[in-house]
Amino acid sequence: MENNPKSENRVLFSYCVYPQIKFETYESGEKILLLLRAHPFTQLHWVISSIILLIVIFSLNFILPSFLSVSQIFVFNSFMFVFIFSFIWFSFLNWFFNVGIVTNKRVIDVDFHSILYKEVTTARLDKIEDITVKSGGYFESLFDFGTVFVQTAGTEANVEFADIPFPSKVIESINKLLSKRHGT
Repeated sequence: MENNPKSENRVLFSYCVYPQIKFETYESGEKILLLLRAHPFTQLHWVISSIILLIVIFSLNFILPSFLSVSQIFVFNSFMFVFIFSFIWFSFLNWFFNVGIVTNKRVIDVDFHSILYKEVTTARLDKIEDITVKSGGYFESLFDFGTVFVQTAGTEANVEFADIPFPSKVIESINKLLSKRHGT
């Protein structure tokens, strides 16, 4: 990670260096160094599914007039479009709000499960014992993404950043913070 406090964003805002944001448990004097989201490639499943569903609905509109009335087709299309666009909206929100945050004091994982439920896991830098990256397979190597596991001491919860871009850079950044913290 650079020492330049200028914001740098990469991979459709999945790997943001020095983002200009605040979050719910932000502490005064805390500097946000990294904001991490799942790599956009990992989101292709719901994007492609949505496109296929829209094509199927559009195609059905050529077949349905021989079986249904205009008002029934309208109700069917309305229901399907609401269903598809709500699926797209919730999938986007799930990607956008599932974030990992690395600050100068701690590592935070925010898991957004639904509109009404989220889980926030925090690990202070002085409690971090080990950092591991798992990245295997053709696409993970090609697009440089993986999962980073931050193991903590004692009863603190472990932090996991799933499918983030540039996992080796994230580990390098956290290790630099830890070495500064321990004075080595």
